[in-house]
Amino acid sequence: MGKRLLHTPEGVRDIYGDEYKRKLKVESLLREKLNEFGYDEIETPTFEFFDVFSREIGTTPSRELYKFFDKEGDTLVLRPDFTPSIARCAAKYFMESDEIIRLSYAGNAFSNTSLLQGRLKESMQMGAELIGDDSVRADAEIIALTCEALFHAGLSDFQISVGNVAYFKGMCAAAGLDEETELTLREYISGKNIFAAQDLMDAKSIDKDTAEKLLSTSDLFGQADILDRAYEIADNAQSHEAVARLKSLLDVLKLYDVDRYISFDLGMLSKYNYYTGVIFKGFTYGVGDAIVKGGRYDKLLAQFGKNSPAVGFVVLVDDLLSAMYRQNVPVHIEDDVITMEYTDDSYESVLKEALKLRHVGGSKIRLVPKKN
Repeated sequence: MGKRLLHTPEGVRDIYGDEYKRKLKVESLLREKLNEFGYDEIETPTFEFFDVFSREIGTTPSRELYKFFDKEGDTLVLRPDFTPSIARCAAKYFMESDEIIRLSYAGNAFSNTSLLQGRLKESMQMGAELIGDDSVRADAEIIALTCEALFHAGLSDFQISVGNVAYFKGMCAAAGLDEETELTLREYISGKNIFAAQDLMDAKSIDKDTAEKLLSTSDLFGQADILDRAYEIADNAQSHEAVARLKSLLDVLKLYDVDRYISFDLGMLSKYNYYTGVIFKGFTYGVGDAIVKGGRYDKLLAQFGKNSPAVGFVVLVDDLLSAMYRQNVPVHIEDDVITMEYTDDSYESVLKEALKLRHVGGSKIRLVPKKN
């Protein structure tokens, strides 16, 4: 029992020493860039009512939530995802405002899943949400901020893959798919499980031509020229508008001078069903999954009573740090603590000197007894 108490549960870990100093430094650099873009910091509770992350909201599946009860019998959950929490706050505090709102956040999120694959159940996240602007310029600002934040943190070799869920939704609508079939097909195509997607469409008696078009979305990834091919494959206005939006987005990203980091993936879909338009993920070497996720969610705030468009992103800080470590990206941490030794006889004088240096000079002083 005693030794067991020394260990943490599966999926969480201690962070200390230089590793923690590097983490704090990277968080500070990310925060600097968020502040530079004019985003106001906000802190939300670690746990919320269950309904904030319910199926209707379109966030994390119930089976992956840490759920518990308060003394009143209400079901509470540890937040798995910041976006619904920020949406709730925006609806609560800015319900009557028509102003554009820029909010940034930092904190831990929790995922109760056994499919860890090297990931943690408790992870540090930092991000930003731009609320009240449905323009392509807002999409571009969020993606440009993502690029600049990663670069400012020290990462230079990364790629932002951009899609638009409206493209796939348009294809599904044109095929006459019901919502349940669309969501299942979205899961298969997002996971590149083409065989399961084909079996599903066969079971739904979807004609061969339509099925091929839907399956082709999984191959629509690459540079800007893939957008023309995507436009040709689609045969509906919603998908065409989605492609046009991506082309306009690229034009604005060129003004930010971050287009070199951008690629496109029309088969990119998310487990979060609240995304309605542009969606993106950031990838780099050294980790097996995205270190950044984001997108547009124009209907989410309406779930909390405020009809307002929004777009945002989140940096998975632990994964970013892991990638930087494996790429040997230096994180410069200041270790300017002065060690002052004392004996029984000199303790009073050494303490006075230490207090003076701390209070007047702002020095970092560590007092240690002198070894014999």
